[in-house]
Amino acid sequence: MNSSNVELKREREKLVVSKMIELYCRKNHHTKGKLCDECQSLNDYAVMRSDMCPFMKTKTFCSNCKVHCYKPEMREKIRIVMRFSGPRMIFHHPIMAVRHIIESNKEKKHLENE
Repeated sequence: MNSSNVELKREREKLVVSKMIELYCRKNHHTKGKLCDECQSLNDYAVMRSDMCPFMKTKTFCSNCKVHCYKPEMREKIRIVMRFSGPRMIFHHPIMAVRHIIESNKEKKHLENE
């Protein structure tokens, strides 16, 4: 995978996580258009971790990564967001959600075959 493909993948991952945090914040913290301070902090952290990820070339999503680079507190927060937003993404961002499901299933099959 060349560097432009890795960067495209990185940007797509950052977009997905940002949309999930945005959905969570809008539904749970009743914000409109702007994230609350807590969710903005989580989003900034997730984007920063994605920017620094050395495994972007070989992994699909953080959930499939062997190394968990989030601090425990932030990891718990992102798990809560993912658990809430994941099932709802199909209604708010259907193309993004379907792509995520397909890529996750491919990665799981790949990991099982290793």
